Amino acid sequence: MLARTLGNDSLRAGGGTGGFERRLRGRLAALGVAWIAAAFLAAGMAAAVEIADHELSGRLALEGRWYYQDGDHPGQESHAGGFVFEPNLYVEDAEGRSLTVAPFFRYDAADSRRTHADVREAYLLLLGEIGDGEWELRLGADRVFWGVAESRHLVDIVNQIDLIEHPNEEAKLGQPMAHLTWSGDSGVVELFALTYHRERTYPGRAGRLRSRFVVDDEQVSYESAAAEWHVDLAARYSHSLGPLDFGVSIFDGTSREPCLACLPPRLDERGELLLLPYYEQIRQFGVDAQLTIESWLLKLEAIHRAGARNQAGMEQDYAAFVAGGEYTFNGIFDSDADLSLLAEWNYDGRGEKATNIFDNDVFLAARLALNDVQSTDFVASVLGDVEHSTRSLVVEFNRRLSDHWSLHIEAVVILDVDKADLTHYQTRRDSFVELQATYNF
Repeated sequence: MLARTLGNDSLRAGGGTGGFERRLRGRLAALGVAWIAAAFLAAGMAAAVEIADHELSGRLALEGRWYYQDGDHPGQESHAGGFVFEPNLYVEDAEGRSLTVAPFFRYDAADSRRTHADVREAYLLLLGEIGDGEWELRLGADRVFWGVAESRHLVDIVNQIDLIEHPNEEAKLGQPMAHLTWSGDSGVVELFALTYHRERTYPGRAGRLRSRFVVDDEQVSYESAAAEWHVDLAARYSHSLGPLDFGVSIFDGTSREPCLACLPPRLDERGELLLLPYYEQIRQFGVDAQLTIESWLLKLEAIHRAGARNQAGMEQDYAAFVAGGEYTFNGIFDSDADLSLLAEWNYDGRGEKATNIFDNDVFLAARLALNDVQSTDFVASVLGDVEHSTRSLVVEFNRRLSDHWSLHIEAVVILDVDKADLTHYQTRRDSFVELQATYNF
């Protein structure tokens, strides 16, 4: 079974020290090209065209996390502090063409792997008209967000997850791409050519929210002989029909989720086991839809994926979905505040062999938006496994303190973890409280 996918070509493509050095050079080259291209394009636009608009914005966030239980693995710290710097440069000419550059840098005092830099966005936007519609072409690194659900964006597959940012899987790495969009009365068509695969980020040995064994980011293998340079293709059609908004999508290329059970683990210099990531070639069909009925929002995301491997390392085609709804009470107690109640069901056809925590889980949440000048809101949510006793609670508070400063407080509490729930059990002691003060400019 593994002979086809773990043959000599794929091992040469990603394994060993030489593979790591080659991938590192490739990664630096890809990101460097984006930076250099952005710099030349900015200079060229400034010199050759009339700049109609430009803006430099961004944020500087100071963060602190406190894990109030001792870690389950040696070397893990109870406190983590650091900062995030994320500037954004936007330049537009008189014809509406624009250049966007948004680098990202994080420093973390506890986990060296969490200290990292990325080019979240660095793309040139061209646009025009064709017939009764309009077209846009984005060239460079960009982020794309698909989906309508709250608990998990199941159909969202274009960008890689920056997992060391937060366990909610919302942060995305910048993806080099050519992104062509046509929009008209009959809907929106998007075509993607994705030219460089980004590897998923994982916590290091001293990091929290990790598995028992550290993931080795120095030895990565691919099913494709082209390794990270395999050109992935994606397409999406979306449209609105009265109260119904929907999208259908297809992706064909390198999986964003690595298989950690496909290759035997290796021993590091300490004699400890390291997991080796392996990226398969997959094909995914997806659909997302949202139906608005007065104060109700009914939501669905569903996929069928072929070519992926399950938790046992065996290839298994499967279907998965997120279905649920949201109801909003507007102006509660004769105030300006709105209260939204949410419920969603996550299901993965692989069951116990699923490679994520959403194999059969129910998500319940409440969001209170005060709609005041400070944009104050509170969010509380619970994720519970239907087949196990595993439960987790997330509470968030957000408030703008001034024109430039804002405050975010979050508590992630793992209430209970069933020993049979292997995906959750290894992080059972990683509940944390996070405080973030952000300066926006």
